[in-house]
Amino acid sequence: MELSNNAMEELQVSSEERVTNLRNLIDTLRIADEIASKGYLISSSELADLMDINASAVTSRGDHWSWRNWVVSRVRREGNQILWQLERVD
Repeated sequence: MELSNNAMEELQVSSEERVTNLRNLIDTLRIADEIASKGYLISSSELADLMDINASAVTSRGDHWSWRNWVVSRVRREGNQILWQLERVD
């Protein structure tokens, strides 16, 4: 079966989008790795941005949970912010 020019363009764009999405994922995972390896603490909103979820979804998960290759732990509260720590697990 032969594809039309439009179908070929859609496949190419789709492929380019998938590659871009994978690059963005790798960037996200590298950032998470750096946060974990440096021992940085991050706020709920920063963690939500990293995970691409709503901040309330972060706090509703509890004090200790897993996300991909990291264990996420609630460390402390500073003012009105909850601070979290990532620890790499392999």
